[in-house]
Amino acid sequence: MVQKVSEVVGVSKESFAKAAENAVATAAKTVRNIRWFRVTEMEGSVKDQKVHEFHTTVKIYFDLD
Repeated sequence: MVQKVSEVVGVSKESFAKAAENAVATAAKTVRNIRWFRVTEMEGSVKDQKVHEFHTTVKIYFDLD
C-alpha cells in the first residue's frame, strides 16, 4: 500500500473542529480512499475586534490505486 498526502485549509465561522470537518468533506468530493487526517495548524481571523473565522490546515492521507 502507498499513501499520498494533500494539504488543505478548512474554514468555519463556528469552530476549529467544524473547519477541519469542512476541509475533509470538501476533499472527499474529489479524492477517493481517504484514510485519516491531521490538523497541523489552527489560526483565525478577527473582524470588528471579534473572532470572525476559524482556519485549520489539514493534511489528508489517502491510498493510491
